[in-house]
Amino acid sequence: MGPNGSTMLEPLRQGLPPIDPAAVSNSASCALPPRYEAVRGARKFTSQTLDNWDLSERFDDVALVVSELVTNALRHAVPGEVAPEREEGLNPPVRLHLMRWASRLVCAVRDPSQESPEARQGDEDFAAESGRGLFLVESFSDSWGWHPLAGTLQGKVVWALFRLGPE
Repeated sequence: MGPNGSTMLEPLRQGLPPIDPAAVSNSASCALPPRYEAVRGARKFTSQTLDNWDLSERFDDVALVVSELVTNALRHAVPGEVAPEREEGLNPPVRLHLMRWASRLVCAVRDPSQESPEARQGDEDFAAESGRGLFLVESFSDSWGWHPLAGTLQGKVVWALFRLGPE
């Protein structure tokens, strides 16, 4: 992770007690095919996972954020031509991760692009039918951010944090 990595991750840490990544109490992950139908699958996976974790009351907000993050990954980060091995799921271009600690839930979407997910200045048109995904993510989660992947994995992870219960 480059020098900006810690800055991009800072909102994940702000105002919350430190966490040990190894102390995740629950986690779940699923590969998503490079098709827009994957958004429906991501919502279903999120619903089942939150039900298993007794967090179904958080479904509406979490599912909206998951939908936006997955849609953005599919729309902006997945190349138009997907290799056959990716289509078959051997090397999926998009992956959804849900991680739960006692006081927080993190939704993270991995994609193959290294470009920032942040909207370019002047692109915001709140009357438009599309282009408001990150605004919705920011509005419905407690914080969000992104970081580039390091090592053999190429791309980035865009995450959103939800506080759970009293701190």
